[in-house]
Amino acid sequence: MLGKIKFYSSLILARAAYLGIKILNKSSGTSFVGMMTLKICPDFLSHCSKYIKKCTVTVTGTNGKSTTSGLVAHILKCANQKVIHNLKGANMLTGVANVFALSIKPFKRFDYAVIESDEAYLTKLYDFMKSDYLIVTNLFRDQLDRYGELNTTAEFIKNAIDKNKNLKLILNADDPIVATFNRTDYAVYYGFESVEYDCSYEHTSNAPSEAFNCHCGEPLEYSKRFFAQQGHYFCKKCGYKRPKCDYSASVKVFNDYSKLKVTHNGITFDFTVNLAGLYNAYNALAAIAFAFENNLNQQEIQNALDSYKAIFGRTEKRIINGHPAVIQLIKNPTGASEVLKTVDLQSNIVIAINDNYADGRDISWLWDSDFEQLKNAQKLVITSGIRANDMATRLKYAGIPQEKIIVEPNIKKAIELASHSTNSDDKITILPSYTALLKINKGV
Repeated sequence: MLGKIKFYSSLILARAAYLGIKILNKSSGTSFVGMMTLKICPDFLSHCSKYIKKCTVTVTGTNGKSTTSGLVAHILKCANQKVIHNLKGANMLTGVANVFALSIKPFKRFDYAVIESDEAYLTKLYDFMKSDYLIVTNLFRDQLDRYGELNTTAEFIKNAIDKNKNLKLILNADDPIVATFNRTDYAVYYGFESVEYDCSYEHTSNAPSEAFNCHCGEPLEYSKRFFAQQGHYFCKKCGYKRPKCDYSASVKVFNDYSKLKVTHNGITFDFTVNLAGLYNAYNALAAIAFAFENNLNQQEIQNALDSYKAIFGRTEKRIINGHPAVIQLIKNPTGASEVLKTVDLQSNIVIAINDNYADGRDISWLWDSDFEQLKNAQKLVITSGIRANDMATRLKYAGIPQEKIIVEPNIKKAIELASHSTNSDDKITILPSYTALLKINKGV
């Protein structure tokens, strides 16, 4: 009884706190309310499952969590399902508690919960809330000061799966680490059989790739390698190889979209994804696999893909000071290198790098990211944020002429510099780290 009193009291106080935040404009409101809610009712999330009628799906991985979960939630909403989703990407316990505290009501129920979860916090989430599905996108080297090496991050996810044995897993077969997570009775795989490019940008990368050993100790080899460690791998010694895909696809990547042919149960379905880059094609394929698993049809999925809008710095398109702008989060070598391939070199470019806790204090990843992709930039390249000078140094070594590089630590002023042109057709590309993105989202 005391637990229920704390739970309902926390809901009331959460709404009051959120109203105060909005009035005072002191926060984006994505985590503070959740933090307060968990202080009042530490097991708050354990009470929330009863508000989900059909299914809870969690999404984790280094890159693509926000886009994949956003696509899944949007597909379900377009199919007339009531969905609760941590849309703004606050993916630790406080962020998950935040969205539930502000969404649920005593007599309101949702059909689905779509929860993006930080890799390290997934096991903690499962202490309070069970999930029906887990989608794992990929594992790349990221924030070494926080996550450690890849095997540490992999153990976080394995431990979470072991706490939730009834999970249905949707795994990226092309990632040799993710493919080993089939630790429950139900796992399906998605992946690409072939990748073709028909775009104006350079689709190869100079970023270093991870080297992986098979469980027998022999280095894995590849018959096809799409980017980073993603591809068709095999072990000459023991015969281990990439698992057969339940959702097998080929993709043709264009400048701003991709065309996928997805084969499932011997039937091929065509999809168009209006997001740039192969990395987003992977995100879409994961979401398509989930949708088919939940009995949605091709037309329902495509209708949702057609109307999906990129969110919160994930190939997000805005008009800034009268200019079309694209905002794309960068945070680790693999993700940044894939984003850098797609940058419009005719645009003014702002790179805003912070080293706050949420970004990772260690910025050595800048040197492993393929900023050489920008060496033919035609206009300004403006570095900003706490590490503006470090970023400028990296660009110098990437071969960008120093006369094109401007250092402006103030992010608002940097964006004003990028948008100084009187020609409204001049474009802006903004590449921020996480806390720089939050600042931009608040209107800098």
